Amino acid sequence: MQYLLLIYQNEAQSPTGADREKMFQEYGVFTQSIIQGGQFKAGDALQGTSAATTVRVRDGKPVVTDGPFAETREALIGYYLVDAKDLDEATAIAARIPSARIGSIEVRPVLVYK
Repeated sequence: MQYLLLIYQNEAQSPTGADREKMFQEYGVFTQSIIQGGQFKAGDALQGTSAATTVRVRDGKPVVTDGPFAETREALIGYYLVDAKDLDEATAIAARIPSARIGSIEVRPVLVYK
């Protein structure tokens, strides 16, 4: 089954300098481990919320605004799409994501339309 692991973190509290470099290295090790384990399907970091654009349709017309949909402390900063046998395996993988120590990882089963 596929799971989307959504990585949330407070952008204002993101590591900097040597701590940031260390976290990038940890992400590299983690990503290689799920590639080698056959669970990796896709994954990327996202640009900051300052680069976000939100689209809503109101009265049949698109309304485009700068910024994220909602003001929150934690913002979506990246994701992994993984194959896991069940939710337990998916949450175990999510717990290994480096940002889980300073943010949160939302685990969502993917509804695959056939």
